[in-house]
This record gives sequence, structure tokens and C-alpha cells, in this order.
Amino acid sequence: MKIGVMLRHYNQHGGGIKVHSHKLLDNLLKQNTAHEFVLLYRDPKLIGTYGDKTSAREISIKAPNVFLWDQIAVRFAEKREKLDLVFNPKSSVPLTAKCKTVYVCHGLQWAVVPMRKPWTDHFSHKFLIPRYAKKADAIIAVSETTRQHLIQYLGVAEDRVHTVYMGVDERFRNSIPKETLEETRQLHRLPERFLLYVGQIYPPKNFGRLLQAYAKVGPQLGISLVIAGEHRYYCDKELALIEELGISNWVVRPGWIGHDTLPVFYALAEALLLPSLYEACPSPPIEAMASGCAVLTSDRYGMKEVVDEAGLFVDPEDLESIANGIHKIITDRNLKQLLINAGRKRAQHFTWEKCAQQTLAVMETVLQRG
Repeated sequence: MKIGVMLRHYNQHGGGIKVHSHKLLDNLLKQNTAHEFVLLYRDPKLIGTYGDKTSAREISIKAPNVFLWDQIAVRFAEKREKLDLVFNPKSSVPLTAKCKTVYVCHGLQWAVVPMRKPWTDHFSHKFLIPRYAKKADAIIAVSETTRQHLIQYLGVAEDRVHTVYMGVDERFRNSIPKETLEETRQLHRLPERFLLYVGQIYPPKNFGRLLQAYAKVGPQLGISLVIAGEHRYYCDKELALIEELGISNWVVRPGWIGHDTLPVFYALAEALLLPSLYEACPSPPIEAMASGCAVLTSDRYGMKEVVDEAGLFVDPEDLESIANGIHKIITDRNLKQLLINAGRKRAQHFTWEKCAQQTLAVMETVLQRG
């Protein structure tokens, strides 16, 4: 069977969806299968990325914008290549496709906790995503939380939604030489003791409350906050709190940190802080747990599901709850060690090989329906 894989987002800015797409595809192409994967790029420079894979063929298709690429260019490619199935690791499918379609849903934050967002996102969420959900022969949800939200908010039939968790790169499980730890500390001017935030910064991340809670306890205990991420949208006021709260000398902002270096950050940190208002299947807690870094996160949605019993949970809407949690994870060393041990065990549940196997199984089930 011929499976077309939509990869217009392949070289987008780093983040959870990009990591998911890259690692999933890497492992899909390692599976022992007779299927041919036709990789559909928007950027012709990507041709050759998987040139050594006998199960893959790469083509680039053009379109003036994202919508036309998804809906027109991919449809023409489907017809020309005689595809049996189109798979998108990101949330869209060609609505007029004649073949089977499957896509990955990375969460329904816009429906569960609506917030201000760019107009393009608003249009997509209101008019397009419900149609993608209706069109797809199967949807892969990145967590059970996401699966239930697809059923609840978009009315998707239960038998069309399949939960497949993401994996974690093996580099996060590996021990790191002391020399590398010290070199990274010096290169990024990291403090001796610090708490860590990882990820892009936009409203659902609850960044303002994180800063306010940290300001209550972090400086008093002599521990800094390192922000390994970038501002995405609509959080200028939250970022301004760094100055307003008088914690600028305690906050270090090295910017976006890639996966080559990120394991070292986790290894050096006292704990990861991620008290988000919503996450579907957040990668930083999984990476932190695999790295032996204690996790403080929210007591709801994908955060609680992913971390399970291996984290310290707080109410993300209660400033005192977050502050008390930060104080506890810094001062209670027995608790911290328990979290580290539980986290390493929990992280074993997440592998990219398993993710690829289960994703392929969903596609084959759809193909077998005829």
C-alpha cells in the first residue's frame, strides 16, 4: 500500500509537534513493513532527507499558502501517486481526498480553555478542524485526555479515535559527563542552583502566575529561574513581570534550547516547573522524568495524565498552590528524590518505537476496512 505523509511543517520552528513528527517518521521508516511511504514536502530543499530509506520516496509539491497546500496540492499528489492513505502528523487532512485519511490531534486547548489567539488560529479552530475531524477515517490522539476531548467537543465516534502517546529521545535517559555539565553551565551562564521552565511562551502556559509564584519563594531560598524557551504570542505583559516583580537578577533567559543541549539543562536543574492551564501531552515533563529531573506541574488534563504519580501537582489557577509547590520541591529533599525515582520509572512508558508501531497499526486497520 502507498501511504502519503504530509510534511509541510517538517522544518517549522522547534517545538513538541516538530519533535513528534521527526521522531515518529524516523521510527515509522524503521518498521518491517511492505508499505511504501511517499513523503510530501512543501520545501524542495528537504528532498534527500530520507534518501537512504528504501521504504520511502520523497516529492515536493507547491502551493502559495498553507491552506491550498493541504487542500489542493496534496489532493493532486494523492491522485497522481495513486495513494491508498494520506497521513498527517499534524492536525489536517485534504477534505476532498478519495483515499483513506488519518491525522494526529495534538490537543483541543482552544475548545477546553478558550483564550485570545491569532485570527488565523481562530478561523482554523472554528471552521476547519471540525471538518477534518468529520472527514478523517481515524484520528490519533496524543493522550487519553485528547481522545476524550475529541469525543466531547467534536462529536467524533469513539471507534475512530485512538490514543498513541509520544516517545522520548534516548539522549534524555543517558548519563552526562561532568565535563559536559560544566561546559554547558559556563556557556549559557547558568546559576549553581536553578528551577527550569522549558517551552514556548503563550497564554495557556500560565507564565504570569509562574513568575509571580516563583517571586514569592525562589529568591528567598537563593534559587534562580531559567527560562529555556521563546515568546510565541500575547504574553508581553507576563514577561514584563520579570522587571515589575524585581526578579530580573534571578531570571536567566538563554532562549530556545535544542535537543542536543536540553538534556544537560534537565540534569543541572533542581526541578522542572510547568503549571500550565492546558497541555494535551506535554513533552518537557516526559523529558525531565527521563533525565532524572523532578517535575512540578498542573493537576489536570494531559499534565496529570502523562506524569501520573511521578510529579508534584499544583492548582494552576491558585497562586499560593504554585508557590507552596515550588517551596516544597526545593526544600523537601526526600520528596525530590522520590519524584526523581518515580519519574525515571514512569518515563520508561514512553518510547518512539512504540509510538511508531501503534501509529502504523492504526493506519493498517483503516486500510483493511477497504
